[in-house]
Amino acid sequence: MTAERLDPRLHAYRFDLAGAGLQGRVDAARFVEPTPARIGVGQASLKEGPYDDARQGSELLYGELVDVYEREGGWAWVQNRTDGYVGYVRGITLVEQGPEPTHRIAALRSYLFGGPDLKLPPRDLLHITSAVTVVEIRDDGWCRLADTAGGSGGWLWARHLTPLDATARDWIATARRFMGAPYAWGGRSSTGLDCSALVQLSLARSGLAVQRDSDMQAQTLGLEVEGGVDAAQPGDVLCWPGHVAFLVGGGKILHANGHHMAVAEEKLSDFRARTLEKVGDVRTVRRPVVGGKG
Repeated sequence: MTAERLDPRLHAYRFDLAGAGLQGRVDAARFVEPTPARIGVGQASLKEGPYDDARQGSELLYGELVDVYEREGGWAWVQNRTDGYVGYVRGITLVEQGPEPTHRIAALRSYLFGGPDLKLPPRDLLHITSAVTVVEIRDDGWCRLADTAGGSGGWLWARHLTPLDATARDWIATARRFMGAPYAWGGRSSTGLDCSALVQLSLARSGLAVQRDSDMQAQTLGLEVEGGVDAAQPGDVLCWPGHVAFLVGGGKILHANGHHMAVAEEKLSDFRARTLEKVGDVRTVRRPVVGGKG
C-alpha cells in the first residue's frame, strides 16, 4: 500500500503505530483504538517528540479531552479533540475522562485552590477557555469542581467562570485582553502564546472553532475575503506565510509576534515595512463567520 500524505500534526500516525481510524490510509506496523483522557493541569506542553528538550508544537489546557494512542516512558502520545493537534505530553498531566464540563474559564486566568479560601496557596493556574465541571456553587462566591482521580477537584472563584455554551462575540475585545502577554512558540495561554493561538483562543470565546497553526487558519478559517487586504474589515484575520494577525481598524493590527516578543498592536504599514523582504505581503484575508465554524 502506498501511504496517503496526511498532515502528521492532525493525524496520529508513525511508522510503528497509528490510530485505528487511519487503517487503509497510512502504513504502520500496528493500529490501535485510542482511549479518552482529560488534561488535569492548568497547561501541558504538547511536544513534537517524547523528551523534555523536544520543540513545543502546541499546548493543552485544563479540561481538554484527548485521545491517547500510547503511554510509554512517562509520556503519552495524544490527539487533542479541541483542534485535532497531535503530540506528546507527560503522562502525569492526564486524568480520567470524568463527567462532562459545565463551565469555562472566562477570566484571562484564575487560580485553583484546595479550599474556598483566597489565603490558601494556589494549587494551579487555569486559563481562559479551559473547561471545568462545577458540582457546587456557594453563596460566598466560591465553586467546587468535580473530584478527579487522585484527589479533590479544587475550588475556583465563580465570577471567573461562564456557562459552557456562553460566548463573547467581540473577539477583538478578547484579543486585547492578552496585550503584553509574552510570545511563546506553541503556547496557548496569557502566560505565553503565539500568533495563531491568539486567533484561536479569541475566536473560541466567540464560539468559533478554528484550527491551531497559521497555515491551517489561512486555508480554513471562516471565509476568504475577495479583494484581499484592500477589502479587509476590522475583525478580519490577515494571513502571511507563517503569521496571522487581527485587523483592528485605524490601519492597525493586533498580534502575538517575535519582534515585540509579546502581544502588541501596531500599524500595519510598520509591520509590512519590517517584514516585506523576509516573509512577503499578506497572502490572504479570512473573515470569521459567526454562527458557523471559524
